[in-house]
Amino acid sequence: MVLGVVVPRRRDPAAPRVVHRTARVALRVTSGQRRRCFGLLRSAGDVWACVLEVNGWRRRRRDAPLTSYQELCRELAVSGPGTFGELDSTGARSVLRRFSDAWFAAAKRRKDGDVSAGFPRRRRGLVPVRWYHGTFTLDGRRVRVPCARGAAPLWVRLARELPYPVEQVRSVTLLCEGGRLYLDITAEVPVATYPAGEEPDPARVAGVDVGIIHPYAVAGPDGAGLLVSGRAIRAEHRMHLADTKARCRAVARRAPKPGQRGSRRWRQYRRRARLVEGRHGRRVRQAQHEAARQVVSWAVRQRVGVLRVGDSRGVLDLPAGRRHNLRLRQWQIGRLMQILTDKAVLAGITVHLVDERGTSSTCPACRRRVPKPRGRTLTCPHCTFAGHRDLVAAATIATRTPGGGPTTPTPPVVVPGVVTHRRAGRHLPGAGQSRRDPRRPSRAARGSVGPRRPAPPPGGESLAQQARIHNPHRTPGER
Repeated sequence: MVLGVVVPRRRDPAAPRVVHRTARVALRVTSGQRRRCFGLLRSAGDVWACVLEVNGWRRRRRDAPLTSYQELCRELAVSGPGTFGELDSTGARSVLRRFSDAWFAAAKRRKDGDVSAGFPRRRRGLVPVRWYHGTFTLDGRRVRVPCARGAAPLWVRLARELPYPVEQVRSVTLLCEGGRLYLDITAEVPVATYPAGEEPDPARVAGVDVGIIHPYAVAGPDGAGLLVSGRAIRAEHRMHLADTKARCRAVARRAPKPGQRGSRRWRQYRRRARLVEGRHGRRVRQAQHEAARQVVSWAVRQRVGVLRVGDSRGVLDLPAGRRHNLRLRQWQIGRLMQILTDKAVLAGITVHLVDERGTSSTCPACRRRVPKPRGRTLTCPHCTFAGHRDLVAAATIATRTPGGGPTTPTPPVVVPGVVTHRRAGRHLPGAGQSRRDPRRPSRAARGSVGPRRPAPPPGGESLAQQARIHNPHRTPGER
């Protein structure tokens, strides 16, 4: 087994800026290809478990654990070829890189004072495998996945076309999510370029408030604002939770007891549950990408060069009860911020995180505390100001500097006067004009009142249309 060192390439300063983007593409495989792909993922899990076993032995002998990537690669080279089935050395080293990064990330968090950070000591059945540029082959929709020496070549087919040109692809990662196989394709994408006079201006700053009802509320310069509605995403979370509870109640009596082996029917139910979970996650993820794309497109039209995003991740550490804690976890604020940052950097826009404490409860006119409103309109009892709560927060965020706290002196807050409304998640069930989830029977469908008819005249004659009589030889009501 030969170990290699990747030397980073020196870029020309005059070359265009590039960023790394990753797209997830599903695989269409046969039963044999699916078995071999899952064999690679299980072999990667064996590599992960082997590292845990070696470090466990060293810990019992009071030796230093093997954590650096170089030390782990040397241990892998000693093991020899063919130890982990069809998994080649490149894929095994990607697992070692993942373990080393997780270990040092936990060590850094502990050094910074986070005692809840844990080192990687849990076994995994399936571990993603990554191959870098030059070790795999792309031929249209077909991808040749590297295997160990002596194994038959493994070709898999993508469910759709590559989202990037072939020459920009730098790595592929095989993984499983919800029982389905995917390839994460990472490519070097150049940053967008604009004609003279249309590029983002660093002097134009916009504030972004991240929320649940509105994933993004943006307050830009010149009194412009943007509201992206996320009610369809919230409805998808609620309906998915209701469906999950209903399925659990329906199969509770068929669930195997602790220590009892599950039946074939139970395995089919678990497979169906995993498929539903995966579909729900894909729907929500696509809606989040749509919302971030709308924000970045709006910022490009407004020539915004800097986005200041309010960092609300501190609320995740506050216990707020069982129901509200679930809403906060479904919010996925970290993913929303990461998606927005990736798309903004690709468009040439700089993103800064600022403290957002007090932005939704402070009047921008008199700077006094305002009680939390029941709706989305913030009304100050001390002055005559009234405005949208999320836009007020975004306008206040735009005036704060990165690294400053809530008491940082700020310039006057300009609340947007012209607001653009957008909706995220139009592909979700019930997000169309009907605003009704097709998975649930509608009350209006069972008995809608329909259009109001005028009252009958005093004479008692009905205004309804007369019934059509197919037999003219009988009187109405005669059988």
